[in-house]
Amino acid sequence: MNAAWMMVLSSLLFATMSVCVKLASASYGAGEIVFYRGLVGALAIGIVYRARGGSLRTAVPGMHVGRSAAGVAAMALWFYALGGLPLATATTLNYMSSVWMALFLIGGAIMFGAHRVEGLLVAAVLLGFAGVALVLRPSMDASQVWPALAGVLSGVLAALAYLQLTALGRVGEPEERTVFYFNVGSMVLGGLLALGQGLGRHSVRGVLLLLAIGVLAAMAQMLLTRAYTVGRPLSNAVLQYLGILFAFVYGVLLFDEGITGLAVVGVVLIIAAGLMSTRVRARAPEPGDTRGRDPRAG
Repeated sequence: MNAAWMMVLSSLLFATMSVCVKLASASYGAGEIVFYRGLVGALAIGIVYRARGGSLRTAVPGMHVGRSAAGVAAMALWFYALGGLPLATATTLNYMSSVWMALFLIGGAIMFGAHRVEGLLVAAVLLGFAGVALVLRPSMDASQVWPALAGVLSGVLAALAYLQLTALGRVGEPEERTVFYFNVGSMVLGGLLALGQGLGRHSVRGVLLLLAIGVLAAMAQMLLTRAYTVGRPLSNAVLQYLGILFAFVYGVLLFDEGITGLAVVGVVLIIAAGLMSTRVRARAPEPGDTRGRDPRAG
């Protein structure tokens, strides 16, 4: 399977996982869902990686802790947003991570005294924020304010997780090991959050949903990681945004969620902003860098 098809399948699997998260949110808190997602993922990836002869021992545990803290917090906030917002809205806000990354790059350029700031990045940030305003305005009521803020913050933290992911790539950490420790972090931090929130009551339906979330996420992660290893970052980013389209379709078919013209325009602006940001980041990759790779890959 080539990189393009791996990206398409990965996007579909992530969108399907988000459906399961939304359904499971009726019975479980975000922390408990994160815990079980990490448990299934750690077991699956750990077993496969060890079977291939890989070692899970790492020389940079502190870097994995930092990456897991940002990534798990982003995931928990996204799961919370999925429980309170239309599926496509929550997914779109989480995909804002590329736009936040552009804003971080602009801030870094200013702090380090760059003579000029990339105009494409500035345009990406402006387009992205305009898109968010359009996505939220037609779909949000007073009861959805907190889930919407959680969705926005999930994108910010996902961008921070991306910085940690890039750093891990530079020191030579294998992608499978990074994914494994991210899932271990999901178990630890998700478990602590679940204890604070209170545990849900299990049912056959609930257990099947939790198992599906973990399996779908692990499969999607492995496909995404492989696609970004062998494919082109910009091409992958284009196909990655199919996840929003899949979320729209699922929302309409399964949850009777309406689609407004303003929301569609907003999504298009956010996708354009993300692709512009990815294009700038992919121009001059550094040795060992994983630029353009989505934080979901690890």
